[in-house]
Amino acid sequence: MPDKFDPYREALVLETNTVWPDEYDHLDLSQKAEYESALHADPENASQLEYVRVHSGFCRQITVTQNDLDRISG
Repeated sequence: MPDKFDPYREALVLETNTVWPDEYDHLDLSQKAEYESALHADPENASQLEYVRVHSGFCRQITVTQNDLDRISG
């Protein structure tokens, strides 16, 4: 279940991870890297955001959706 944006956890984010569903396999690595940068630069508006607890803080994990791609491409 996705989390809501949390400024407290954001301050403790030490890692990021992006989950790409199979439907986006057609995108090349440079496109994915560009989209990932845009998504993680604006985590508050990500459709599926999750904070995963790691030893020293949190990992921000964003699962890419079509709404996200439309938002950052538009």
